[in-house]
Amino acid sequence: MSVRNIQTAGASTRTASQDRLPAGIGSSQKMAERDGRYIQAHKETIISVGRELSVEPALIAAIISRESRGGTAIEQTGGWGDHGQAFGLMQIDKNWHTPQGGWNSREHIYQATNILRYFIDAKNNPFSDPDQRLKAAIAAYNKGFQGMNAGYNNIDAHTTGGDYSDDVVARAQYFQRNGYN
Repeated sequence: MSVRNIQTAGASTRTASQDRLPAGIGSSQKMAERDGRYIQAHKETIISVGRELSVEPALIAAIISRESRGGTAIEQTGGWGDHGQAFGLMQIDKNWHTPQGGWNSREHIYQATNILRYFIDAKNNPFSDPDQRLKAAIAAYNKGFQGMNAGYNNIDAHTTGGDYSDDVVARAQYFQRNGYN
């Protein structure tokens, strides 16, 4: 199970337009590259937590890129995003979880990665193929497993931008090639 093996379409037009880019894998990777200098400050923590929880560090970095643009989208609000509903680099939803630690702390990254780990291991993950399970877990990190019974090609149907797992996978593939192993 690895993001390396997952086929992806990358960012949707809606997501890519944040950076005035067209839809696609290249745009996801360009956004990851732009966020990389901010995420670099957390690289040791990302790798440590990833190894401890058996989650690819590149995937953690990709979620940080997607959720908070490496922290730049939330640093002025004390770590709060999504209209005050989500907290930290990985944007933990306060309606479902009690955020732990500072917005850019190891405790936060550990908690958020543990939430992702839950979705990877969840008995209600609708897919048995390991790579499909991983992609479904990435989408579920954003919106839960709702709507995934419609099949693998509809994993992102209910996610933000309609592309959450596709975009995160493309960003993770970038981070994997750039030292987040």
